[in-house]
Amino acid sequence: MVTVNDDMTISVEVKTSGITATASHIHMAPAGQNGPVIVPFTRKGDSWVAAPGAKLTEAQYAAYKAGNLYVNVHSAANPGGEIRGQIRP
Repeated sequence: MVTVNDDMTISVEVKTSGITATASHIHMAPAGQNGPVIVPFTRKGDSWVAAPGAKLTEAQYAAYKAGNLYVNVHSAANPGGEIRGQIRP
């Protein structure tokens, strides 16, 4: 679950099953392309979460509105990313 508020703050909780995730975060790029990490997550129990008060920049918010942000979950078996999902406004 990713929530992006009008003030550009975000809250994130990513839960996975069937894999051993090693990292998760939000990247900035359109579907089919890879981009840089813009919001790192930390493990909290069996979930990955954004830091309290995490906020997008204006450029990142514009990318969100255009559908150009995605969540990526990494594993040891697939260090480049095992699960990817574009974030839609």
